[in-house]
Amino acid sequence: MGAILLPRKRLLRAHGKKVVFAKGSNESAEHVLMKALIWALYLPMYPDLTVEIRIGDRYKPDVVQLDAAGKPTFWGESGKVSPDKIESLARRYRGTHFVISKWSMKLDPVADLVRAARVQYPSAAPFDLLSFPHDAAARFVRDDGTIQLTHADIEWVRIAPHSIDEF
Repeated sequence: MGAILLPRKRLLRAHGKKVVFAKGSNESAEHVLMKALIWALYLPMYPDLTVEIRIGDRYKPDVVQLDAAGKPTFWGESGKVSPDKIESLARRYRGTHFVISKWSMKLDPVADLVRAARVQYPSAAPFDLLSFPHDAAARFVRDDGTIQLTHADIEWVRIAPHSIDEF
């Protein structure tokens, strides 16, 4: 598997919108690409998605959409997410649609962590797990920076929401 070549900053487009994705000194190209792919994949459902903004929480989401009160309705994470973080977010944001993406990895281990958190902290929103293939850059990002992909193009596990009344 070859390394992804990503400039420090890259303008990417999807669904008529565009965002500049900047690669921090400690970030891998895969991490930045996963943020961009989450953004593009969920933009049709969440048209006000933003990338890498602080929201007044101890954790900073990679991709987020806030409601009018400033609470996250969507929260996307790319790469490593600790079990403590999964549990904390599941407990505090029960109405938030969460996404965790991995780079060319099996989703079973993280699915087990999410399911355990969901049993303890029921939610009304789904929790999606994504695994992007090692060739995601070549498959989903055109030369002009346009990203095109659907859930059918990747490994995707949805952990369904559970009404708090069910428990």
